[in-house]
Amino acid sequence: MKTYNYKRAIENVGNEWHKITLPDAVFSKVNSDLSDIRIYGTTVNNDTIEAPYLLKIRSEKVIKKTIPFHLINKSKGNDGYYFTFQLNSKNTINQIDLNFNNQNFDWKVELQGSQNQNEWFTILEDYRILSIKNETTDYKFTKLVFPDAKYRFYRLIVKGAEQPKFESAQLFKHEISGGSYINHQIKSIKNEVVKPSKTTEIELELEQLVSLSHLNINVNNTFDYYRPIKIEYRNDSLKTEKGWIHYYKTITDGTLNSLEANSFNFDNTIAKHIRLSIYNGDNQPLSFGEITLKGYEYQLITRFTEPADYMLVYGNTSARHPNYDIAKFETKVPEGLEALKIGEEQIIEKQEQATVEPLLDNKYWLWGIIGVVILVLSGFTLKMLKK
Repeated sequence: MKTYNYKRAIENVGNEWHKITLPDAVFSKVNSDLSDIRIYGTTVNNDTIEAPYLLKIRSEKVIKKTIPFHLINKSKGNDGYYFTFQLNSKNTINQIDLNFNNQNFDWKVELQGSQNQNEWFTILEDYRILSIKNETTDYKFTKLVFPDAKYRFYRLIVKGAEQPKFESAQLFKHEISGGSYINHQIKSIKNEVVKPSKTTEIELELEQLVSLSHLNINVNNTFDYYRPIKIEYRNDSLKTEKGWIHYYKTITDGTLNSLEANSFNFDNTIAKHIRLSIYNGDNQPLSFGEITLKGYEYQLITRFTEPADYMLVYGNTSARHPNYDIAKFETKVPEGLEALKIGEEQIIEKQEQATVEPLLDNKYWLWGIIGVVILVLSGFTLKMLKK
């Protein structure tokens, strides 16, 4: 444990299995891959033991089940163009992905459901889909999202004079379960319009290094917009005579638009500074409201086999990922584990090694040796003069 820099007491260990939530303050002290986290215990005999753990990131479980169907009707009516889908069995759906060969369009659509094709019920009305393709832009929004529906027949009505060149569709049941987010407080926000690059740059600073995986940005403008966005984090800095130079690495990119929620999910990233670059082109800059950053909760699933005073320790740049047997038997971990609290961070004191002063660093020895050398040289000189 002396090879680590920090420790936190683990309180009230009572069962064989427990769970521990890592606090945010840990992420600024551990290796980027979290390889230096250990749980050590001191027994009554003053022996040190190590408790194995499983590191779990409490992300959501996403299930997207494709529902088979047949396109049984394509026609034109007074309200627009009709496409009717028949499901092979009674299934619940909540998403439809549409694919058209038209390259540039902006349509309103309506989605209806029926069990017998005689009585139709409205699911979506005046729902907007569009496609933009030119030299600088290639963007499509043709996904229908709606509450769970369970009909045998679905009818899509594309409103407008232009004939849609329907190519395909996919019907889904999209489910998200589990997951636990931690909201991270943003310490400061700096918003700057960079005219030469026609961009808006937003710099976000958090209180400390934390794990991030989700960003949401609210746009105040009510007009339609479509703006490419790049999300980066600061991964290095260099101090020069002219000041600090900061280096950023891209996390993800996407599109800010007025059709859907401007939420972005990305791989877990440990960072304190985030930069958003929004390309405005020749458009006026957008006005932004609240920006939120969230990260998944990190949990240690730990097995304690002996009574001891246990500590969570971390902060060792040379440590590697541990290799525990319990990683091979995750299915045997019991459900409903009791959560343990951990104490405040403490610095692990290092014992200073006693250093032996080199012989020649002692000035008395040094002067003594010089004196002996002078006497020997003087003796040889006198003998040579006598001869």
